[in-house]
Amino acid sequence: MKAIPRISFELRLLAPMLLLFLAAWTFIAIADAAMDGDAHAVDMWILSWLRVGPEGSQQPIGPRWFQEVMRDLTALGSPAVMVLIITATIGWLLMARQWAMAALALAAMGGGQLAVTTLKHLFSRARPDEVFHATVASGYSFPSGHTMMSTIVFLTLAALTARLTVSTRLRVFAMATAGLITGLVGSSRVYLGVHWASDVAAGWTAGAAWALLCWLVADRLGVGRKLST
Repeated sequence: MKAIPRISFELRLLAPMLLLFLAAWTFIAIADAAMDGDAHAVDMWILSWLRVGPEGSQQPIGPRWFQEVMRDLTALGSPAVMVLIITATIGWLLMARQWAMAALALAAMGGGQLAVTTLKHLFSRARPDEVFHATVASGYSFPSGHTMMSTIVFLTLAALTARLTVSTRLRVFAMATAGLITGLVGSSRVYLGVHWASDVAAGWTAGAAWALLCWLVADRLGVGRKLST
């Protein structure tokens, strides 16, 4: 009879573990295609499809106001915004006396940034030509730092804080909102011409894998005391 809770625990974690494996495998497949050059044709087609005007002075498609909207959205994945969100969330967790959750969130964010930096230097992929850039960008291209960090931060914090409520509706809302924001940030990077589409896809998958790993750690450690019912 004592084995039943253990079996239930393992079955409950089966789906997240499978999703973690799928995300990691997808990232490896994208990285392999990007480094071998197999993804270049598709990347170039997407980037060119999003551009208008003569060669050498191409601009993103759409009216100027839409370009400004996309620049605002891409800022949601910037280091400054990430620091503000992480600080505010950890501050809230500390005020709620969720010491373990705050420590885990801080470790997850710090580890995520280290992973982004390591991967960028490991692959050292060049960005699209500056003629495509509609905003300032520097450093290596793969994976997209804005995309991966926004995925790590928003999905991880949503997954961790969702553990503080028993309401399925609130959990779904938190995860859906996080997913929407990360989707918009990644899409804006391609639209603004500072990343290849494969950079962004890799950022999404790597960030999702990290968020799933952090959730599994939190679940295994039993971190997160319910604050409401």
